[in-house]
Amino acid sequence: MEIIANISKVRIDKYLQEHTDYSRSLIQKMIESEYILVNNKSTKANYLVKENDIITIKDGFIQPTDIKPEQIDLDIIYEDDDLIIINKPSGMVVHPGSGNYSSTLVNALMYHTNLNEFEDEVRPGIVHRIDKDTSGLMIVAKNPKAHELLSEMFKNKEIKREYIALVIGEINPSSGNIDAPIGRDPHNRKKMTVTDINAKKAITHFHVLKRYNGYTLLKLNLETGRTHQIRVHLKYIGYPVYNDPVYTNGKCTDFGQFLHSHKINFIHPITKKKMEFNCSLPKEFEDFLNTLEPLE
Repeated sequence: MEIIANISKVRIDKYLQEHTDYSRSLIQKMIESEYILVNNKSTKANYLVKENDIITIKDGFIQPTDIKPEQIDLDIIYEDDDLIIINKPSGMVVHPGSGNYSSTLVNALMYHTNLNEFEDEVRPGIVHRIDKDTSGLMIVAKNPKAHELLSEMFKNKEIKREYIALVIGEINPSSGNIDAPIGRDPHNRKKMTVTDINAKKAITHFHVLKRYNGYTLLKLNLETGRTHQIRVHLKYIGYPVYNDPVYTNGKCTDFGQFLHSHKINFIHPITKKKMEFNCSLPKEFEDFLNTLEPLE
């Protein structure tokens, strides 16, 4: 659906509420999920429309009532009354969205535990995400209070995450920092890129764990948490993540990119206990490493 604005200086969420059958809260969610564009660009709910703006409303936005609990096995590393630590498999989408309405982590969590207290019915309990084809540890809140506190901890960089990645090429030196801003790729809205245009600060720290003939195994720590940050930064310095279907020339195997969230530590938001969790590499990752020729 396309609407050409016939008025100026009105918030887009209010304008669309008056010109469509959608509620204002649903419009805001659609804007956040980039289902509503202005002049073919993403926007914000407080954007003031201008006369002759072309407002595009894309089809396929999922309604909360469409999300159903599903009996899907979860690898639960830890659980208490306030949070769950999940080892997410490669290939699982975190929450429902365009093209992924079932078999997501949220569908599985809705079956496993009660998430009815959350106002956000599309992403209940989700305080951070990892990409579909990235595996490893995720924290999920079980109640709104824990969600609020964990979200604030992520914002304040009080939750430390460590990843392991296999990259193409033999990196020198043995450690380093990548400080390069990341924004949406202007030529492909599904990709991110290093750019100075509408970008956010992004910093990644890396350390070489092992070198192989043609590959390097890295440990990575995030100082910021931008979309696709590790994948974009490693491609930027010339060492893309192996098997990345988006930032290399395509997958080499059926397994997703060889990127795994293997460690997370934080202070429990309710009990104030120190929490640290580790999880092993997926079998496919380990099996592939065993086929490589070590250089050290």
